[in-house]
Amino acid sequence: MTHSTSHLTASERDDDHLHEECGIFGIFGHQDAAAHTALGLHALQHRGQEAAGIVSFDGEHFHSHRALGLVGDNFNSESMIRRLDGSRAVGHVRYSTSGETVLRNVQPLFADFEFGGLAIAHNGNLTNAYQVRRALVRQGCIFQSTSDTETIIHLIAISHYSTVVDRMIDAMRQLEGAYSLVALTQKKLIGLRDPLGVRPLVLGRLGDTHLLASETCAFDILGAKFIRDVEPGEIVVIDEDGVRSIKPFVKAPPRFCIFEYIYFARPDSVVEGKNVYAVRKCIGAELARESHVDADMVVPVPDSGVPAALGYAEQSGVPFELGIIRNHYVGRTFIEPTDNIRHLGVKLKHNANLAQLKGKRVVLVDDSIVRGTTSLKIVEMVRSAGAREVHMRVSSPPTAFSCFYGIDTPAQDELMASRFDIDGMARQIEVDTLAFLSLDGLYRAVGEARRNASAPQFCDACFSGDYPIPLTDRTEGPIPEQLSLLTEQD
Repeated sequence: MTHSTSHLTASERDDDHLHEECGIFGIFGHQDAAAHTALGLHALQHRGQEAAGIVSFDGEHFHSHRALGLVGDNFNSESMIRRLDGSRAVGHVRYSTSGETVLRNVQPLFADFEFGGLAIAHNGNLTNAYQVRRALVRQGCIFQSTSDTETIIHLIAISHYSTVVDRMIDAMRQLEGAYSLVALTQKKLIGLRDPLGVRPLVLGRLGDTHLLASETCAFDILGAKFIRDVEPGEIVVIDEDGVRSIKPFVKAPPRFCIFEYIYFARPDSVVEGKNVYAVRKCIGAELARESHVDADMVVPVPDSGVPAALGYAEQSGVPFELGIIRNHYVGRTFIEPTDNIRHLGVKLKHNANLAQLKGKRVVLVDDSIVRGTTSLKIVEMVRSAGAREVHMRVSSPPTAFSCFYGIDTPAQDELMASRFDIDGMARQIEVDTLAFLSLDGLYRAVGEARRNASAPQFCDACFSGDYPIPLTDRTEGPIPEQLSLLTEQD
């Protein structure tokens, strides 16, 4: 709902990637539900590193633990897991795209209703949440967070329907946006996906236990079996009687987020029936077909550029080399202690492999360019290592538009592709040549003949500016950076 870089550290503002969304997980019918949820969230950690939370139910009481930081830092003891008793649970890892990074915004959010307790974990953004929130406040609703997820809870609370599922349907029919969510009641685990299927949600099984998650990699860590994708606009209800499906929304052509294939999903996940790693190699091959350049080696910008670089190298016949080595022990919250060494920040994460790069013509492959700051530093580092030529190849089209559907992107005027043409961008990051994958090429790589401009098969708004879901809050005027007078220090 609010897209701002104000909550980022100095080093994170220089990060040249779009930031992750959130990851959700649910499990019904396992004696170690909380432990399995923690493992599932660990597998989904790439989708959000700011906070994590789990709510479980033991047949009588709900138990909750939510905290800022990584899953492994917060769910790392037997005693902690034991306190989250019960055979069903929901969990969440968060990267904030709506609301500040404070404990009251950490999910799953929990509320007591007339029908009992309800915990909700949500991935995505509601594009009319601020408008609905104002109407709810006028009716007397009291908000405890600045997360748009709480809007769902209040709509459920004031619904006149009797069952929790009908109340949820009633609530979601009043909301617009791109989302998937899991909810836990005393008797049910519920999964729901937005009518266009922009955000992912999958159904799995482990023996007699049913699971829901953002990605299949969360099932792999548990040895669970992937059953199917939850369909766009589908509600999956899991209880003691098994699994049933409800499709209460008007059917619409799906618009799955194409950036899941480029960057967000883990390479070992299966997304909408496609292995992400294989798709990324196809993307790299398509990039080589479109923009091959004579070179001595193909070098990925690690780690996200690796599969596309492999595909580029195989298609072009140019050797693949690890010309840049990533330090895996630098987290997002690394504190750079002084301004004097802040310019060295990129070297905390990456270091040039001098022996490989000296005197070589290098093709650098990365998944995207956002502001261009990190790209410039990477290019400078490769040139300083003695590279004779540096050619940048990007395995996505230019990111020229902000995302309002659950991905944290800068304002449009901060996106390099909205300020410069390709030649101008090449000059800004100081490469010999720069080329992006075309939008048609991206569609071909994910299995479509080309992009159908009159009916796109994916959400590609960050490339095309074609927003498939109304941006109601945006069109009504500026959204306040703070939705509450209360500020918290963490």
